[in-house]
Amino acid sequence: MDIKDISPDQVLYWQWEWLNLNATIVFTWLVMVLLVLASILITRRLSAGLRMNHWQNFLEIIVNQMSRQIEEIVHQDAAPYLPFIGTLFLFIVVSNTLAVVPGFIAPTASLSTTAGLALAVFIAVPLFGIREQGLRAYIGLYLSPTPFMLPFNILGELSRTLALAVRLFGNIMSGTKIVLILLSIAPLFVPVLMHALGLLTGLIQAYIFAILAAVYISSATRARREKEEQFKQGASHG
Repeated sequence: MDIKDISPDQVLYWQWEWLNLNATIVFTWLVMVLLVLASILITRRLSAGLRMNHWQNFLEIIVNQMSRQIEEIVHQDAAPYLPFIGTLFLFIVVSNTLAVVPGFIAPTASLSTTAGLALAVFIAVPLFGIREQGLRAYIGLYLSPTPFMLPFNILGELSRTLALAVRLFGNIMSGTKIVLILLSIAPLFVPVLMHALGLLTGLIQAYIFAILAAVYISSATRARREKEEQFKQGASHG
C-alpha cells in the first residue's frame, strides 16, 4: 500500500520550500466552503410562517434534533452550546458523507484534522466551565478532592482529547482502506455495500464525537448546577 493511501496529509498538490498544499487542507476548505454556501442559500429567505421551503424545513429538523440531544445531556438550555457542538457535527457529517464521491478524500481520515477537532473540544471545555462556574470554582475541580490530584486530572483531560482524535481518525481511515482493498478484489458489488456501510459509520462517528463533546462540556458545567439544586432542595425542606 502506497504511503498516500495512509493519510491525505501525504497527497501533495503544491509545494514550495516549507510551504505545501495537501489533500487534507484542500478538502477541509472545500467542506467549509460548502457549509458556508449552504447556510447562506438556505437562510437568505427564511420564513416564520407555516409555509417554508424544503431546505429550511430540513435545516430546522436538524437543529431541533441537535438541540434536543444537547439538552438531554447538559440538562439545561442548549442555546449556548449548539453553535459549537452543531458545527463539529455538521463538519464531520459532511466530510464523512462526501467520502463516497469519487475523488473526494475525507479530511477526517487525517489525524491532523481529528486532532484539531479534539483540540477545539479540549479548549472549549474549560471555557464553557469557566463561563458557567467562574475561574476559581472551575480550577477547584482540578484540585478535588486534594491538590495532589491536579496532575492526574490534567492527564485525564489530555487522554480523553487524544481518545477523541484517534477514535474518529481510526474509524474513518480504516473504513476508507477496506473499501480500497475490496475494490481491487471485487470491483463491482462489494464496494457499493462497503460505501453504504462507510456512510453509516461516518454518520455514527459524527454523532459519537458530538455527543462526547457535549458530555465533556456538561461535566465541566455540572458542579455549579448541582450546588444550586442542592441549595434549592435545602431551602424547600427548611
